[in-house]
Amino acid sequence: MTAPAREPDALDLGLPDPVRAPGLPEEVRIHEVGPRDGLQNEKALVPVEVKAEFIARLAAAGLRTVEATSFVHPKWVPQLADAEDLVPRLSDLPERHPGLRLPVLVPNERGLDRALAHHVSDIAVFASATETFARRNLNRSADEAMAMFRPVVARATGAGIAVRGYLSMCFGDPWEGPVPVDQVVRYGVQLLEQGCTELSLGDTIGVATPGQVTALLAGFARAGVPVDRLAVHFHDTYGQALSNTLAALREGVTTVDASAGGLGGCPYAKSATGNLATEDLVWMLHGLGIRTGVDLRSLVETSGWMAGRLGRPSPSRTVQALLGSSRS
Repeated sequence: MTAPAREPDALDLGLPDPVRAPGLPEEVRIHEVGPRDGLQNEKALVPVEVKAEFIARLAAAGLRTVEATSFVHPKWVPQLADAEDLVPRLSDLPERHPGLRLPVLVPNERGLDRALAHHVSDIAVFASATETFARRNLNRSADEAMAMFRPVVARATGAGIAVRGYLSMCFGDPWEGPVPVDQVVRYGVQLLEQGCTELSLGDTIGVATPGQVTALLAGFARAGVPVDRLAVHFHDTYGQALSNTLAALREGVTTVDASAGGLGGCPYAKSATGNLATEDLVWMLHGLGIRTGVDLRSLVETSGWMAGRLGRPSPSRTVQALLGSSRS
């Protein structure tokens, strides 16, 4: 018996239909955080072989920045305790995919030492715009954390390593509530002045709205920070991640963080749910005629594969639509 032909899906039909909108960038770089920010919040430990294949599949789908892991102490994030084992497994990927960057997060100088031993080319540091989260996440005040990062950034840049700065709780804090724009700008500027080449503004608990996004980016503009030094990192707790991203694009942002399959959260802020799903972001960007370099079908297949390894459906609406709930 001949198997029934597969019904065409939206991609087969040429959807989304790209329609350019005025005032938006022609190209967006996606900073994929699924392997690090996504998997760090998993209850079960994901085998290092699965992580390595996940990253390889993401690179094959066209993503050119994939944050691989974190050299954090295993006591604090046991899900990433295999960083020393994982990074060598990725050594051939940049040769196979020219332009691929595989940044790793480092929490302090000890983490930097471990990263340098593996000859990484990109690192990231993670700071907080609020006092309470800094003390809960970094066990020190926000100002003390900034002081801790100064030698990390200096040593890394001195070694020719690009440093990205993450700033969390930029729009709202689960203990302090709304976060003043000037406070976020003050800490963000400090990271840039230390030598970070890029600053990612994090909506850690997903409470931002488009008006807040516009106001914060305007605050950085007033402080003299070029918009091309800024990235945005939204969580979809209240379903606002895509609308917030669109607001940022309209202000000139061209780097957007996202997590394949919508994986992630934050182990230190329980109200933080999944990151913006990379597939949902790509669907919107391609529908706006914005180039990403990402093969959406390949990316969806990758996230469906990872969802199977994790034993649960992907929260990404695009993955669900294109694969069906039985496979995602």
